[in-house]
Amino acid sequence: MRLQNRIALVTGGSSGIGTGIARQFAADGATVFVNYHGGPSDKADAVVKSITDAGGKAFAIAADVSKEAEVQAMFAHIIEQCGTLHILVNNSGQQKDAALVDMTLAQWQQVIDVNLTGQFLCSREAAREFLRRGPQPEIARATGVILHTSSVHEVIPWAGHVNYATSKGGIMQLMKSTAQELAPHKIRVNSIGPGAIKTPINTSAWNTPEAETALLKLIPYDRVGEVEDIGGLAAWLCSDEADYITGQTIFMDGGMTLYPGFATGG
Repeated sequence: MRLQNRIALVTGGSSGIGTGIARQFAADGATVFVNYHGGPSDKADAVVKSITDAGGKAFAIAADVSKEAEVQAMFAHIIEQCGTLHILVNNSGQQKDAALVDMTLAQWQQVIDVNLTGQFLCSREAAREFLRRGPQPEIARATGVILHTSSVHEVIPWAGHVNYATSKGGIMQLMKSTAQELAPHKIRVNSIGPGAIKTPINTSAWNTPEAETALLKLIPYDRVGEVEDIGGLAAWLCSDEADYITGQTIFMDGGMTLYPGFATGG
């Protein structure tokens, strides 16, 4: 129970990687707030039910992370209900793909607003709470932990996805700069850089044998990742076992960042 007695918020926790992280956190003893946005709470409620049915503790909470007032209201609700927050996972993200010459300003702005500005807004509110509360050594060695969901595309260019790749490159510097600023306060900030993970957002890339075969050409380890892979790494990075790690992106990608096209040439 490496996250026992800790309060955690997972943005975008109602599906995909966020759900995997939320479930693992709860299994490791954390009380988890499952953030969702964009319609009914059915998916978030289902995640919460799966956690509580397994003996964990979780709550659904709505907010559009790109809206400052909604982010502040979400944090105020968590603090009012539980007294504080110990872990933030910045996981909410979107893709609005188009070629550069066809991309609209709205497509660009929406991805930047959610993927990058949303992570800034949530990080700021989490840091404010960690500093207000101060250390709780009886609960955790760190005063607080912020974990970003980034991507291999913080370092791998991605034609046709310039808004998404740009947002992930921005997350890298957001993470490193805030880690540098907050480290003296014993607040740790890191990122996970997933490669190809089986989630609803990319179903077409792996849900047929032909698609999966094509995708595996980019993955030296020869399998597509699962959300449980990311959940386990996230829980470890947010635990005392990783207390001396800050300012780092841990890529979990089956070797995708090894640029497999150079394995037989170059």
